[in-house]
Amino acid sequence: MDEHGTTARIGLGRRSVLAAGSALLALGATPAAAAARAPSADRARLRLPAPTGPCPVGTTALHLVDRARRDPWTAGPVRELMVDVRHPARSVTGHRRAAQMTRREAAGFDRLNNFAGLPAGRVDWAATRTFAHASAPLDRSAPHPVVLYSPGVLDPRGLGTTLTDELASWGYVVIAIDHTYDVSAVEFPGGRVAGSRLPAEFTAAQEAGPAAVTALLEKTAAVRVADLRFVVDTVTRAFADGRLRRAPIGAFGQSAGGFAALQALHDDRRIAAAADLDGVLAYVQDDHDEGRLSTVAAEGTDRPVLLMGSEGNDRLTVPSWRELWRHSTGWRRDLTLKGSRHATYTDATTLLPQVAARLDLPRETLTDWVGTVPAPRAVAAQRAYLKAFFDRHLRGRDSRLLDGPSARFPEVDFT
Repeated sequence: MDEHGTTARIGLGRRSVLAAGSALLALGATPAAAAARAPSADRARLRLPAPTGPCPVGTTALHLVDRARRDPWTAGPVRELMVDVRHPARSVTGHRRAAQMTRREAAGFDRLNNFAGLPAGRVDWAATRTFAHASAPLDRSAPHPVVLYSPGVLDPRGLGTTLTDELASWGYVVIAIDHTYDVSAVEFPGGRVAGSRLPAEFTAAQEAGPAAVTALLEKTAAVRVADLRFVVDTVTRAFADGRLRRAPIGAFGQSAGGFAALQALHDDRRIAAAADLDGVLAYVQDDHDEGRLSTVAAEGTDRPVLLMGSEGNDRLTVPSWRELWRHSTGWRRDLTLKGSRHATYTDATTLLPQVAARLDLPRETLTDWVGTVPAPRAVAAQRAYLKAFFDRHLRGRDSRLLDGPSARFPEVDFT
C-alpha cells in the first residue's frame, strides 16, 4: 500500500439520500430521530455473522493522501481518504478483533444515517466487533486478488463488513473506502473527524432547482469514481514495489457504491470485473426513472458485470440497467434477491433485526429497512453469489453457481 499514515444513496440507488430533515426526501436518507443518549449499559450491542472461509482475517486502517487532487468538497489542497484493508492473515494470535466503527465514527452514524425510525442514542454502534484482527500480518504465501468496496451515500465503510470479511476469509485482499465528506463521519489519525457535507449540499441544490440536483448527483458519483481510481493507483504501486504480489483487481459496492464500481470499471481498464448491489446507473432520484445516463450505462462495458437488485429492481424495471445490458458485450448476470430492500445489501440486514428486537420496534419499521427475507438467507445468498462472481472472473474458478437458478438459493431470481 502507498501509506501516508496508518491508522446513500444519492439518487444513485432507490430511496436515496442527501439532506437532513424534509430536504432528504428525494435522495432517501433521513437522520435518526433525536433522542437522549441512553447510559452505555442500556444501549443495544450488536453482533455480526462470522465469515465462512478457511483463512483468518487481518485488517489495517490506512490514511491515504492524493496529492494530485484538491478536495472537491472543501477545496482543500489534497484529497484524503481512510480505507480498511482486509486480508488473509498469516496468524491472528495476539491481535484483537477490530471494531466496525471507531467511537467518533459511530457517533456520527448515530446522528445521521439512512434509516428512518431508528432512534438515536439507543445503540452502541462502536461496540460491534468484526471478525478481522487489527494489524495481523498478511499471508504472503500466494498472490491474492484485490477487490475494492464502495459503500452507499452516508454509509461508513464498515457497514459492508459482512461481505468484506467474507471475501478476505477466502483469500482476497479487500479495500473498503470511506468517501470523505460523503460518509456520515470518518475519523483520521489524531482524532480529526470529517462529517458529511451532502445534506447541506442537497438542500442548496434543491433550492436552486432540478438542474442543480442533477449536477450534484454527477459530482458525487465523479468524486467516488476518482477515489476508487486513486486507490487502484495505490494498489498498482504496491504491486510494483513488492508489498503486494501482482493479482487481478475487482470492485463492488452498494447503492451509489455499486454505481461507482461499475463506472470505475468502464473508466479504468486495470479493473477486471465489478459488481453492483442495487445501485442505479443514472443521475436520477428514483431507480425506475428515465434520465441522464452514466457513461457505463450509455456505452456499456466489455468486462464482467454482476447486478444484484432488491425486489422490483432488475434490467426490466430499471432503465439504466436496461441500457447497460443493451450496450455491453462482456459477461453479465442480473439477479434479484426476493423479499429484499435496498439496505439488505449492507450489514443492516443482520444488525437492524437485532435493534428492532431489543428496542421493540414495529415490524413494519424493520421490513421498511431490510425487507422480509430472513437475515441468514440474505447473508448466505450475497456471500455465495459475490464470491462466485469474483472467483470466476479474478481467479478462473467456476463453481457454476452463476449459470442459472439454484435449489440452494430459491430466494435468488435470475432475470
